[in-house]
Amino acid sequence: MKASILTAGLVLAAAISLPAAAGVGSLAEVTVFDRTDGRVLTVHRHEGRYYVVGKPGNEYQIRITNRTGADVLNVISVDGVNAVSGETAAWDQTGYVLGGGTTFDVKGWRKSLDRIAAFYFTELPDAYAARTGRPDNVGAIGIAVFRRKPEPPPPAILREHSRRDAPAPAARAAAENEAPGEAAADSAERQRGAKAESRIGTGHGRSETSVVRHTRFERASPTPDEVITIYYDTYRNLVAQGVIRERPRYAHPAPNPFPGSFVPDPR
Repeated sequence: MKASILTAGLVLAAAISLPAAAGVGSLAEVTVFDRTDGRVLTVHRHEGRYYVVGKPGNEYQIRITNRTGADVLNVISVDGVNAVSGETAAWDQTGYVLGGGTTFDVKGWRKSLDRIAAFYFTELPDAYAARTGRPDNVGAIGIAVFRRKPEPPPPAILREHSRRDAPAPAARAAAENEAPGEAAADSAERQRGAKAESRIGTGHGRSETSVVRHTRFERASPTPDEVITIYYDTYRNLVAQGVIRERPRYAHPAPNPFPGSFVPDPR
């Protein structure tokens, strides 16, 4: 199992204070923030899935808050691509470690320990996944959350009642079992109402500073403790899929069945 991990929340908390909004997830709370419009994107729930509206051309970031009191590893997938390593995303890959209760904004594709290429919503041909020959999974943000494997408890010290003048036996030494991480930089339902060429994905944008460092993390299990998925598309496509229901622009006022008391004469 790969363990190439970057420390994020322990080193760099989010520099931007975002408005409060209902996020998705239990161990980790995930929201999507439109950096261009300066707002948290509303999460729409439809048939057990979560969706946000992406506006082509707008930069965005994924905000992750660790809701536990211990370290967790977050493997980030954007359009089916690992946002740290650029590999086709899988659970056993590199990710970000967040300390208990900390928050980190994933603003782009990781280029080095101190640089990223900004995420932005864009038409399918311009999406990074499409430009690297992997267009099939555009429109999905995924976070696989792992708990840290607990350290073994210290061994009990056994004391023997020995005969008088007999030396006491030596205490047993503890053996530590820790696997160091490798050093490396960190659809069942198709879109029913939209054509493939109208989908949007995430582009490989401008270079920005985002500082992280390597750390060690041994997972408690090879499978995630939680997988959080947020789908995104244009407003029109989400309406076509039935995710968003539009209200009539000119709705007639609802009739009142009891507007008066007695029957008046007609005019």
